[in-house]
Amino acid sequence: MCHYYPPCPQPNLAIGTSEHTGNGFITVLLQDHIGGLQIRHGNNWVDIPPVARALVVNIGDLMQLITNDKFKSVKHRVLANKEGPRVSVAGFFSTPALSFSKSYGPIKELVSEENPAIYREITIRDFNVQFHSKGIGTSTLQHFKLNQEDT
Repeated sequence: MCHYYPPCPQPNLAIGTSEHTGNGFITVLLQDHIGGLQIRHGNNWVDIPPVARALVVNIGDLMQLITNDKFKSVKHRVLANKEGPRVSVAGFFSTPALSFSKSYGPIKELVSEENPAIYREITIRDFNVQFHSKGIGTSTLQHFKLNQEDT
């Protein structure tokens, strides 16, 4: 997917893309020299400055689910910028659209008595329905967490 952000005369009044996490396994991003990508670290937003000929790799929610939180998706956003246009290219690595019936859950080797499953098994259909019902910026993973009495 290609993203095109035109220059914004008042970037303090706009956001390029609102806060969200990736919903797949990983996203590989090629940024141009303009910048604007930020990640949330605690309560702060941290700039991810573009590096020439480098790729940014984001862990997605499905990777967090199957790794039982060993790898975590990161909230990120894109700021509007006076410079521009800003162009980026993202490659999303997820499941095929036709694999709606396959179940995904924490990898068995990552679950133990000391490290119980955090998420229930889900289908991609369940995941997509939840993701699209809440919209960008809402954690899809919260819906699939096991309650303490379920573990």
